[in-house]
Amino acid sequence: MAIMEISIVPIGTEGTSLSNYVAGCFKELESSRDDIQYELTGMGTIVEGDLEIILALARRMHEIPFDNGAKRVLTTIKIDDRRDMNASIGQKVQSVRKKL
Repeated sequence: MAIMEISIVPIGTEGTSLSNYVAGCFKELESSRDDIQYELTGMGTIVEGDLEIILALARRMHEIPFDNGAKRVLTTIKIDDRRDMNASIGQKVQSVRKKL
């Protein structure tokens, strides 16, 4: 199971608010019928699932701002693909909290 953090920033929009673009990307995530878990944060979205599935999802989400009129899109992706054990969004947070 891989964990991806994705942040999509439309550039070349008519205003400074980006929430409508972000909402469109999030709707694509919510409509995914794949076996994924996700968490929306203030600076990006964390997605957990099969690597091939979440990479394809990232591509679809990247296209949404273009479909909604953005002239340029900056997408940042970080992937944690741990194969020696099952990792999850919750497990990563719990591991740190146990050490606090």
